[in-house]
Amino acid sequence: MIAVQGQLAIKTIHGRNGDFKVGRLATSIGEFVVKNPELEQYDEGKYDGDFLIAEIRPSTYNANGRMVIEIRAHLGGMTLSKADALSRDEARSLSPQEVDPLDEEQAATSTVPVPAPQPTPRNARDPLVDTTPFGSEPTAATEAATAADDADLFGSLWPLADVFKLDATADRRLLRQQRDRLHDLGYRLDWSTQQWTRIGA
Repeated sequence: MIAVQGQLAIKTIHGRNGDFKVGRLATSIGEFVVKNPELEQYDEGKYDGDFLIAEIRPSTYNANGRMVIEIRAHLGGMTLSKADALSRDEARSLSPQEVDPLDEEQAATSTVPVPAPQPTPRNARDPLVDTTPFGSEPTAATEAATAADDADLFGSLWPLADVFKLDATADRRLLRQQRDRLHDLGYRLDWSTQQWTRIGA
């Protein structure tokens, strides 16, 4: 591993699988694209800190009839010390034409492309199944079902503490679902500690 200081710029891109994050790491040894799954937790912005680079390798993907070749760094860890918003020019420099890493992972594991299902909000009701009268309050059974869904989603982290870390090595799709549900439950990520904290706790 290589330990370097640098700045990681993270941009949110709206794709067919929902929002996803891509990063660009600027260091004294070069500039690299970063697509680690744990970036899915972070807000758009630029973060100064110390970074452990586990691997540097070229990567290619097709986008809009062109082949893109980029140098990627896979991070083995990071300690962040400062965060700022992206300027308009910085946001523009991070291409909005990026391919969702989920699509790349599916293409690598399957020769037949399978359309990814659209994410469904965890608290959404299916109008074809839900017979609850319009305007009715959730029942105890509905709340129990939601708690069971949350227990499945968070696994050993459930019930959630006021402060905790997600498993950054988890599946990218799972991290996105956990991130979205945590926002619904009133949690926010503290980028300096990389921990999720319940607001008002």
